[in-house]
Amino acid sequence: MNDVARLRDSTQILLPSGALAGLREDVEEEFTVTVRREESGVRIIGSPVEIKGVSNFLARNGITVA
Repeated sequence: MNDVARLRDSTQILLPSGALAGLREDVEEEFTVTVRREESGVRIIGSPVEIKGVSNFLARNGITVA
């Protein structure tokens, strides 16, 4: 099970609603990812390489990714 959790963590980012305010378009334009609104927040889905890039981008813009 541990491998599944690690793979999932490396292919998606979960953020609270509104966390991407003003940045969603930049994320979708710069990275090859899918951004989905869900009841619990926003899910960004992509390859491990893209997710790492998005994570770094978000951190540079003040958004903490766990």
